[in-house]
Amino acid sequence: MASQNRKRKRLNPWRLALLILLLSFFTLTVSACGMVVYSLKDIPAFDPNQLEGSFSTLLYDKNGQIITEIGLQNRIPVKLSAIPLEVQNAFLAAEDVRFYEHIGVDPRAIARALYHNLRGGGIQEGGSTITQQLAKNCFLTPEQTLKRKIQEAILALEIERHYRKQEILELYLNHIYFGEGAYGIQAAAKTYFDKDVSELTLSEGALLAGLPKAPSLYSPIRNPEAAINRRNVVLDSMARYGFITAAEAQAAKAEPLNLKPGKATGKKYPHPYFVDYVTDELVEKYGVNQVFRGGLKVYTTLDPRIQEIAEQALADPKNFPPSHRDAAGQLEPQGAVVVIDPHTGQIRALVGGREYTHQRGLNRATDIHRQPGSAFKPIIAYAPAIEYLGYGPATVVDDVPVQFSGYQPKNYDGQYRGLIPLRTALTYSINIPAVKLLNSVGLQKAIDFASRFGFEFSPGNEGLSLALGGLHKGVTPLQMAQAYAAFANQGVYVTPTAITRVETRNGIVLDEFKPKMVRVMKPTTAYLITDMLRSAVEYGTGTRARLGSRPVAGKTGTTDDSKDIWFCGYTPELVAVVWIGHDIPREMPREYGGRYPAMIWHQIMSKALQGTPLQNFARPPGIVVATVDKKSGLLPGPLTPPNEQVTDLFAAGTVPTKVDDTRVLVEICAASGLLATENCPERITKVLIKCPYSVPPFVKDYAERVPTERCNLHGSTASQDTTGQPVYGEEPGIPVPPGNPEANTFPPFGQVTQ
Repeated sequence: MASQNRKRKRLNPWRLALLILLLSFFTLTVSACGMVVYSLKDIPAFDPNQLEGSFSTLLYDKNGQIITEIGLQNRIPVKLSAIPLEVQNAFLAAEDVRFYEHIGVDPRAIARALYHNLRGGGIQEGGSTITQQLAKNCFLTPEQTLKRKIQEAILALEIERHYRKQEILELYLNHIYFGEGAYGIQAAAKTYFDKDVSELTLSEGALLAGLPKAPSLYSPIRNPEAAINRRNVVLDSMARYGFITAAEAQAAKAEPLNLKPGKATGKKYPHPYFVDYVTDELVEKYGVNQVFRGGLKVYTTLDPRIQEIAEQALADPKNFPPSHRDAAGQLEPQGAVVVIDPHTGQIRALVGGREYTHQRGLNRATDIHRQPGSAFKPIIAYAPAIEYLGYGPATVVDDVPVQFSGYQPKNYDGQYRGLIPLRTALTYSINIPAVKLLNSVGLQKAIDFASRFGFEFSPGNEGLSLALGGLHKGVTPLQMAQAYAAFANQGVYVTPTAITRVETRNGIVLDEFKPKMVRVMKPTTAYLITDMLRSAVEYGTGTRARLGSRPVAGKTGTTDDSKDIWFCGYTPELVAVVWIGHDIPREMPREYGGRYPAMIWHQIMSKALQGTPLQNFARPPGIVVATVDKKSGLLPGPLTPPNEQVTDLFAAGTVPTKVDDTRVLVEICAASGLLATENCPERITKVLIKCPYSVPPFVKDYAERVPTERCNLHGSTASQDTTGQPVYGEEPGIPVPPGNPEANTFPPFGQVTQ
């Protein structure tokens, strides 16, 4: 009874909360200790020599021969006392304002970074001090993980134990990368302003202080507007933290960039644009320290013979329009070349300019994004139409004036050829058929198709002008090469690579790169595009690229006002892309892709393939041959004359089954040339093409079409044709077929398309 009357003890909520808090704290402490122990297991040993000494990385070509060594950097060490105090303060304001107060790590900065990262849902800030950045650059890789941050903090504490603050700041300013091949602040001062670091102004120092965060993004040479914005942020920080007054910051912000790029002072090395590209790829993956100081062995895809041929072609002034030097001494117009093995994706040659002036500077083969012009037509218009709609080289499109919701494409020569096969349209790079094909496929579907090749699009900023190369962002020569490689490789896209294997200096393999392949279109689609592009080289816009009896497929590209001119072509063995243009786009009067770019392409490929046996493009299963009426794309009908029949290639299952019915017998008034009436005294019977719409008389095959009006010279003005259907006569402006004038829809495959 007593036990029943005993009061049950109530659980005290404060005790419960305290217990949960203690358990959470214990769990977090154990986890943190475990993470620290885990981080210590493979933390690099602290070696003061790493802060000053290094092992060069060796690069090898595809034959295993050494190309060069990297790590002999454009670096000119200076004493801290030689750097103006306001320049030192600019770096403190930009990177670590409490540098002289903390012990290598800054808890306040870490807490602030943690807060912003949690709010942003990702890594927004790093919270690293100058000492931590020095530790990262000298000992660690650039990966963003908690383990690496712990290792960075531990190594920073070690650095602070061994060096005074002034020594750490000096090491940091002599070590960091400023872009354009400049390591350390003295090399940066020479690279951007051609002056000694002691002569830097406040504005110039703030500009340099803003670069280490993202040297490419804030490069004043490549992105002057972004560089100015970043400089101004640094100046505002200096004023906020009391290093300068607000008036001094405002005066410094008012100064222009005043760039005076100096010549690269680092050691020259062979095949510099290819080496720079490989270096950038390595730094992104392994970090500056391991690449420039870790003694890696890097095996590349470079074919030194082809690279030398490409460099010589771009160095030859005869291969370019009349040239000049701009205010900065840069030779213009510029050029770029990429050569790829389409079956492996391996880059055999890469040249990013006519001259080489700055280490790891602007590489036009990979860095510039420009409009590709008509070179984009096979990717965005023709291949999707073949892939999705069952079109082929003999499909007919009507090259006549057309309008799409206010967009009215024009042909480059102002002519309209009327009913033509796709092969003819692509061979002679006629614009209107390409736009019609893109409209027929559907803009989004075509964009999804082209995105498989690695291109980036901007929704809302692009329309049907994409068919003519009107990309918002543009493309690089390397992107165009990898896309055309998919046509050469029977529809299989291979991610391009310049590196096959990376080893430590002791021979331990860090990475081995295997081709990453994905099918982006049917083999039959790729082959039909290739066969049409062969016509473009054999007798179309790309004849200067012909290689005698060797099969060549290719496409020219010319943008508005000839600001960018291209030739993208391939053989069964190699793909090469050539671009010519100004660094700041400007017109090149009367130039086009079929001239200098095609000449350069021919010069490179004829030498690169010397001694290589001839071989044809492999025809995949599923390609058949058929004969059709070349004005309708249908099977020849009883009224199709032999000279109006064309035999061409088709993907199996897409050969039309309908017999041509567009050719009809009609009576024409000999006097008026219109449909004859019963009152016309002299009539002529002709076989003409009947279309359900009218076209302007300047269309080249206008006379081959059934007139849309009846003769009114001999007592009749009826506006009816012989079938009794209404006639859509000419009105001022562009005649439009019946129906929605904005629709411009396409009939099914095998029928005439307007």
